[in-house]
This record gives sequence, C-alpha cells and structure tokens, in this order.
Amino acid sequence: MMRWIDEKLIPLLAVVAVVIMVIGLWMVFYYAPVERVMGIVQKIFYVHVPAAMAMYAGFAVSAMCSLLYLLRPAKRWDSAAVAGAEMGMVACLFVLISGPLWAYKAWGTAWTWDPQLTATFVLFLMYGSYVLLRYFGGDGKQIKKVSAVLALLAIVNVPIVHYAAELWGGMHPVVEREGGEGLAAEMSLTLQVSMLGVLLVFLVTLWARFRVRMMETRIEELYLEVEDLAKLSEE
Repeated sequence: MMRWIDEKLIPLLAVVAVVIMVIGLWMVFYYAPVERVMGIVQKIFYVHVPAAMAMYAGFAVSAMCSLLYLLRPAKRWDSAAVAGAEMGMVACLFVLISGPLWAYKAWGTAWTWDPQLTATFVLFLMYGSYVLLRYFGGDGKQIKKVSAVLALLAIVNVPIVHYAAELWGGMHPVVEREGGEGLAAEMSLTLQVSMLGVLLVFLVTLWARFRVRMMETRIEELYLEVEDLAKLSEE
C-alpha cells in the first residue's frame, strides 16, 4: 500500500497541485477584482493567507508526530515531525515576508508590533529553535525527545496567532473571520482555489521531505553498521 501511495498518488497530486496553482494565479490576476482601497497590492492576500494555513498544517503535523514519538518512539514519527517543522518554517517565512510587503501599502510601514504579527514572529523563533536543535544537536534519542517536547510547547502558540487579531485587536485585518466584513464572491472563490493549490503543494513537499528524511536515517544506520563491521574485522 505504501509503495502504491509513493509511486502513484503523490506524483498525481503533484500534477493536480501544479494545475490548480496555475488556475489560482490566473484567477488572482484576471478573475478577482482589484480592491478599491489598497489596489493591486491586496492580491498578496491570496498567497499570504494560504501560506499561513500551510504554516499551521506543518506545525500541527510536527506537534502531532512528536507526541506519537514520545508515546511510542519510531523513526517514522520522528522523521515526520522534522519534515512538518521544516515545511512549516518555509511557509512561516513566506508569511513573514509577504505580510510586511502588504503592510507597507496598507499601513504605511513594513512592520509594526501588531499582536498577530508579533505572535507569528514568536512562532517562527520557537520552531526555528526546534529545527536548529535537530540540525546541530545530533541525532541521539535524548535530543529527539527534547525536540519533541519543544514542538509540543511551540504548537500552543498557533491558536494564539490565529485569534490574536480578534482577541487583542491591532491593525491586522480579520476579513472573513468573526468580526470581518467578508469578501466578494469572486475574491472568496479565488482564495479557496489558491488555498487548495497551496495545501496540495504543501502535502506533496511534506511527503517528499519525509521520504528524504527516512532515507537519510537509513543511510546513517548503514554507515554505523559498516563502521561496526570494520572495527570487528580489525579485531
């Protein structure tokens, strides 16, 4: 079953993701109307929000798999946790780049200590610490457990990021969430298509990174086995 998923479903999803992304880009520039107040720069919204959803998904995968690893240690859970954190960080970085670009036009400055922006930056630092720990802390069981706990602590910040604008106000728009003014039908459909495309790309890249991580782990195990055999032959 895993072989079928790897060789059949994922490449198909990759093709579908590309097609939907192309359709989404066409809709962003030719279907969705230009926003009356901010103008063309508002179209960043159609990639900024889907990137935020991909960020949430990546960090949720990392936290969930970290919990599973703590309950029942296995290479697949650890590899999936790392892959989720890495993909979440890529999406988070995109959010932190696209947001200020949009904010510069909307607010007149690229950065303010708005509650949602600040919470997103803190989330970036927390999962950035997780990724750095995994890259430079070695691959021992203790490091894996410590990083798993860190991922679980960091995920608490995700709902804070999502609801920061509603809880504490600030300049960040809420749009379709509670208290927002909503979107025109064309804008809403464009956002939905863009969201689907970005999440499919996220799913494909997450799977690919997971497979690479599993292969890296297997290569490391083989390397250690070769070293042990070499030592035995010397003796």
